[in-house]
Amino acid sequence: MPNASMLDQALTRLDEAARQLELDADVLEKLKYPRETTKVRLMIRMDDGSRKSFMAWRCRYDDTRGPTKGGIRFHPDATDEEVETLAFWMTFKCAVMNLPYGGGKGAVRVDPHGLSKAELERLSRAYIQAFSQIIGPDRDIPAPDVYTNSMIMGWMADEYSSIVGQSTPAVITGKPIALGGSLGRDDATARGGYYLVRHLSQELGLRPGARIAIQGFGNAGQHIARLLADDGYAIVAVSDSQGAVQARGGLDVRSLIAAKQNGSSVASLAGTGGVSRLAANDLIAVDCDLLVPAALEDMIHKDNADSVKARVVLELANGPITPEADAILAGKNIVVLPDILANAGGVTVSYFEWVQNRQGYYWTVEEVHSRLKTMMEQEGRAIWAQAQERGVTMRRAAYVHALKRLAGAIEAHGTQKFFTS
Repeated sequence: MPNASMLDQALTRLDEAARQLELDADVLEKLKYPRETTKVRLMIRMDDGSRKSFMAWRCRYDDTRGPTKGGIRFHPDATDEEVETLAFWMTFKCAVMNLPYGGGKGAVRVDPHGLSKAELERLSRAYIQAFSQIIGPDRDIPAPDVYTNSMIMGWMADEYSSIVGQSTPAVITGKPIALGGSLGRDDATARGGYYLVRHLSQELGLRPGARIAIQGFGNAGQHIARLLADDGYAIVAVSDSQGAVQARGGLDVRSLIAAKQNGSSVASLAGTGGVSRLAANDLIAVDCDLLVPAALEDMIHKDNADSVKARVVLELANGPITPEADAILAGKNIVVLPDILANAGGVTVSYFEWVQNRQGYYWTVEEVHSRLKTMMEQEGRAIWAQAQERGVTMRRAAYVHALKRLAGAIEAHGTQKFFTS
């Protein structure tokens, strides 16, 4: 697909899944366009007294199955197309996990590292002031994403409560525990992927002792490394934005995490205890059993996909593999556990937080982990069975699985056949 937009590439997944099913035309018509995308310019006062503006977006892609749900990212390269694509993926991710949500997403085009803490708070509150009519606990529920965190969500929830005149913790998830956040949310994305790998370990040939390479050592990358290492897996290579390291006998995950917490790169461990430096771009070609892309979109593409040596890929990032690369990996018989399933632990525990906020009753971390494990295993097993039955990839099976649920909800409102019969 030459010069295909990011959203056009994402929609190829919808077309592929649709060919596996007998769908009413109404279904595709409703899902191939976002329901609404709102664009605003946020204006805030900077610490030096000047005023500065930032472009911001919120997309509600589809709300057939419930209020829309999706994170807010602060990133200098954010675009409306990226936001709409991420909202499309969220629509399918929520349907994969059978959550009563549609898909949404938001962004501000900003480098948050260039803001003071006070400026960051003003920007966060300005976002909610601009979008207070768009979001709501029964309409659209944001959460953290790239370069946003629990404190930012706390500021945003507080601003919304001030605007509507009452405490409304269920408007945003990923909040600090003290402000209505859920236990177990901090490692939920990685833990969901971990539960999926462990549940399908026999089918995937990924028993403890298998070698793991992780691209991106942020929140999700660090947590998946810790969980798998504690189970006896060998983390043989990791990368971050500043470099990468590898060790044939396995890296010391605690030391890697400590380096990140101290503000250093993982590359700072090179030269110690058998650890050698690796070019960050070379990480996907490391000889390993499981490759975990946990960074940004399109990291594995047609120009480097053939270098992947892993037998299994776990997509903890959103959209790390392009459609062209997908075809190359499938041709090499590499199993890809797709993002809309593999990283769905985050939105699932966000759903748990929303439920707890609405009930005013909070669960133990053991309850959160147990419920997440049950849901990841249930949906993972169903998609694995679908892939085997249809002879398709796990990604296509996941989209088919989600599309069945979305189609059922859309058709329940009546289709052309109903209105013309």
